[in-house]
Amino acid sequence: MKHVILGNGPAGVIGAESIRKYADHDEITLVGDEPEPPYSRMAIPYLLSGRIDDAGTYLRKAEGHYRDKGITLRRGRAKTVDTAARRLVFEDGAVLPFDRLMIATGSRPARLPIAGADLPGVNPCWTLADARQIMQRAAPSARVLQIGAGFIGCIILQALVDRGVSLTVVEMGDRMVPRMMGQVAGTMIRRWVESKGIRVFTSTSVDAIEPGPSGALTVCLSNGQRITADLVISATGVKPNIGFLAGSGIACGQGVLADAQMQTNVEGIYAAGDCAEAFDPMLGRHVVSAIQPNAADQALCAAMNMIGRRATLPCVTQINVLDTLGLISASFGSWEGVAGGDHVERQDERNCRLIRLEFGGDVLVGANTIGLTEGVGVLRGLIQSRVPLGRWKERLMADPLLLSEAYLSCAQAQSSWGLKAA
Repeated sequence: MKHVILGNGPAGVIGAESIRKYADHDEITLVGDEPEPPYSRMAIPYLLSGRIDDAGTYLRKAEGHYRDKGITLRRGRAKTVDTAARRLVFEDGAVLPFDRLMIATGSRPARLPIAGADLPGVNPCWTLADARQIMQRAAPSARVLQIGAGFIGCIILQALVDRGVSLTVVEMGDRMVPRMMGQVAGTMIRRWVESKGIRVFTSTSVDAIEPGPSGALTVCLSNGQRITADLVISATGVKPNIGFLAGSGIACGQGVLADAQMQTNVEGIYAAGDCAEAFDPMLGRHVVSAIQPNAADQALCAAMNMIGRRATLPCVTQINVLDTLGLISASFGSWEGVAGGDHVERQDERNCRLIRLEFGGDVLVGANTIGLTEGVGVLRGLIQSRVPLGRWKERLMADPLLLSEAYLSCAQAQSSWGLKAA
């Protein structure tokens, strides 16, 4: 059996290793399109901050790890998947046949649709090559303008602060992390960041980037300001990397559509990780949730099915936990709420603490928190289990900090019901 895994990030590596664990003699080829060994993009901020070197980003540190496991590493960028002939066609014309294929191509950064986006000194922060270019310009006191204050942007922000740059952040949304936090929470994070000496513009876009004096750049903002920068970093979000699948017959929505076994509409072809739009049995719909726990779960599920050991993905985890200069924020589930649902919000602006709970009927469906790290496990348990809260809903509406008590009571009741049913 020939297994090909397209994409050598966390999902790809876990998929390859999982196949090898249970299929001693199958062929496994792991394909990546960068010259480096498989590495973690989430480690790049630690590289920027100087906490690790290039090798510290590698997913497996032992020399010869893949060779010793009988996993062939191959470099190439896919042009298309020929599903009828069961082969990958690469941009250089090379062809790689397969019996089973896992698409784990991750995400790609959104390109800035503005004049000057291709000027030297304008960089995304997505690959090791990007990081090396950024480090050349992001010296202490360098003037850096970052476009985007979403989840990835806030992680990069911390690394830039560690490098001692003079930082300005521009966000098109009306608050920071707008795709993770509500209005009040996102505004609270902005005030926290500004208190650390960082200039933040929200509800502001970049209209153009122009060559500036002495090799610098001039960034023209929609609010009329012109800001001089030595480096511009684009952190405007990412999209599933699936463009090469056009015309392949593999069904895609926002990502590669996969069922609860992580198989696509084409038999023997699977998807996992940030590029996958996986079916969540609990929600009854497909979801893209680009976090590493999902990449690991989906890759394992896909790998087991690729070797005939049937596995089903129990759910798609929807959790984001973010550390922004020491302020911990989190979003869970349907944090924006659901139609006809109720919500409760409590905030302590002085101490940067907030909790907002979203209900669908008497089920907790989503939440935002700031500064409440002790409640992460409880919130995840209540939201993912979708346990009916009954009278505890009204108690939480009156005091949303009673989460632990509600969880213990409802979890115990659910366990008791399960015993009686048995």
